[in-house]
Amino acid sequence: MKTLVVYTSQTGFTKRYAGWIAGKAKADLFDLKDVQGKDASFFEAYDALIYAGWCMAGKLVKLNWFLDKATRLKGKKLAAVAVGASPNESPDVAAFMENILPDEHRQYVKAFYCQGGIDYEKMKLPSKLMMKLFASSLKKSKDEKTRETGSLIDHSYDISDIRYTEPLLSFLSQES
Repeated sequence: MKTLVVYTSQTGFTKRYAGWIAGKAKADLFDLKDVQGKDASFFEAYDALIYAGWCMAGKLVKLNWFLDKATRLKGKKLAAVAVGASPNESPDVAAFMENILPDEHRQYVKAFYCQGGIDYEKMKLPSKLMMKLFASSLKKSKDEKTRETGSLIDHSYDISDIRYTEPLLSFLSQES
């Protein structure tokens, strides 16, 4: 199966996951910047299209770009991979994943989540300030779990692991 992995990454976690996925799936790998101007025939040449993006403020960055392509490629294997700072088992992740795709796309696009981390040194200033303010507000909460989350995201950390690509790779290997 000819597979294309397209990603956008701010601090490197999504790029890492996209590379792991492309390597395991023997897929072509492109940064979103390099394929945004490509015409439909470029994407139609593939049997599967995987989009990997990073999470910000409850959204998957550039998801609309992918969904626009997916609408025209309904007969192919289509997947969106969200890479975020929360651990996979977090209830916030479950809630996020329930709402990641609009209803009209759930029939033909599969969504996956991979825990990544935070790297404040690579983060753009507006994102860094927003995350630091968010962490500070969480640490002031009366709820212990919320304070723990605030303490976690107050500094850089890496909880990424190649094993979180396994559900997506399994999806790719299933017969249509």
